[in-house]
Amino acid sequence: MATIPITKRGAEQLKEELHRLKTVERPAVIAAIAEARAQGDLSENADYDAAKDRQGFIEGRIQEIEGKLSVAQVIDPSAVDGGGKVVFGATVELEDEDTGDTVRYQIVGEDEADLKLGLINISSPIARALIGKEEGDTAEVQAPGGIRRYEVVAVSYR
Repeated sequence: MATIPITKRGAEQLKEELHRLKTVERPAVIAAIAEARAQGDLSENADYDAAKDRQGFIEGRIQEIEGKLSVAQVIDPSAVDGGGKVVFGATVELEDEDTGDTVRYQIVGEDEADLKLGLINISSPIARALIGKEEGDTAEVQAPGGIRRYEVVAVSYR
């Protein structure tokens, strides 16, 4: 299985979620199942069914996170020397050539992407268009409304 890139911050967030699932969520759902079992007939017990569904979700998520962490390549953006080029973990300031609006994005792994926080997935169209670019370069991105052009204003590694 190929490694997946993730920032140091993203790996810590996954580890925290895994810890919470194992130490808080899993014991709580086990207690809920035991309580529902104590109520008697399981065939018509909605609480039991809901708790079992929740347990399935929790166990699935634990396996998913453990799998991702086992193949993760943790990258500390502040330790990256991209030589001024846009690379994984870089923070990029862009100017839309049509509107003049500026935006700032950090290129991160799939699990930590959040557009509202300016964190874009490495496999997104805009991140793929930016990889390898330097300050002053123009990146063309195929958007739903047509091709958008962005000038790379600044590249930093934090």
